Amino acid sequence: MLLWATLRMYGQSNKHCIDSKMAKTRLVCLLTLLSTHCYFSTLAVVLKTNNESPWTNEFDKIELSCLIESISTTNPRIEWKKITNEGPSYVYFDGHISGDLENRALIREPATLLITNATRSDTAKYRCEVTAADDQKSVDEIVIDLVVRVKPVVPKCSVPKSVPFGKSAELSCMEEEGFPKSQYQWFKNKEEIPDDPKSSIKFFNSSYTLNADSGTLKFIAVRKEDAGEYSCRAKNDAGYSECPPQQMEVYDIDVVGIILGVLVVVVVLVCMTAGICCAYKRGYFSSQKPTGNNYKVPAKGDGVDYVRTEDEGDFRHKSSFVI
Repeated sequence: MLLWATLRMYGQSNKHCIDSKMAKTRLVCLLTLLSTHCYFSTLAVVLKTNNESPWTNEFDKIELSCLIESISTTNPRIEWKKITNEGPSYVYFDGHISGDLENRALIREPATLLITNATRSDTAKYRCEVTAADDQKSVDEIVIDLVVRVKPVVPKCSVPKSVPFGKSAELSCMEEEGFPKSQYQWFKNKEEIPDDPKSSIKFFNSSYTLNADSGTLKFIAVRKEDAGEYSCRAKNDAGYSECPPQQMEVYDIDVVGIILGVLVVVVVLVCMTAGICCAYKRGYFSSQKPTGNNYKVPAKGDGVDYVRTEDEGDFRHKSSFVI
């Protein structure tokens, strides 16, 4: 038993020594990795940005951040490029703003691009590139996706002035300047028309479909309650614009009046036809006046010659003597 206890104590002591050596080895490896990482980080240019997808409204300013997290080169080369479907183009090169952003942008140290007056054409991807010749990793870049939002202009609205009761009607609203693409709202007497008429007591009896993407408001069968002033609003993330209200009237179709009008027209046509027939029978359209061309020359008598004058169109006779 004493021998067994001694061996057990020796084994635990030996195990403790082994664990201690392994811990020291791991610590040395960790310190080595950290020092290596710090060494290579010091010799590498590393970039970061505060916002990879910034946005702004048109004519406002916007900052495209390009921050140098680590670098050893004292005077790195900084470039900004605008990337479109046509390919990349310089907006900052050799210390100067160029291209679309000339006179509208500047560089904030060390490499951040500030656009002072953004326009809709500035919507694109931008690439910040930093080249550090003295670093182990000499080049790094980041891409920033900029969106410039454009407020909608006043939409073009089309509202029928009058619609017969029970007939269909279509109201349209459209504008093409806003970015992102506009959504549309319709208003009746300054109150918003809901997408579903059954969701509102005021529009419960109306039958229509409203398309917020295309801006159309279609009535399946208009009612008297649908008459009123209609206006449309185009909106997006940048703002909204409205067209002036337009009046739509709903009138009844006078069936009795239409029938009476048709009867009157028929009676007038019958009377005109009867009158023309009577005129033909009485010869008003067949009588002809005699002219000089259809005048019949009377038979010559003995000793008398008839001569026709050209200017008078009649005949005169002259005497002749038979010897």
